[in-house]
Amino acid sequence: MPIYEYKCDCGREVEDLRKASEADAKCICPDCGKPMKRKLSAHSGVRMGGGGGGTCCGRSEPCGAPPCADGACRLPD
Repeated sequence: MPIYEYKCDCGREVEDLRKASEADAKCICPDCGKPMKRKLSAHSGVRMGGGGGGTCCGRSEPCGAPPCADGACRLPD
């Protein structure tokens, strides 16, 4: 389940873990009781060993794209 961020006009910000299908459901501010607005937020996801290979992208050898190129993608021992 994704974590959504909401901000109220009073300045309060909260994070809420909810189903994607419930992303647009109302989130009420715990401070003032008014409906909050969902913020646009960046997220990242890492798929480890997706293709059965040893690197993060599933290949047997590191590729030229990050995180392999940065040295962050390690082959298993």
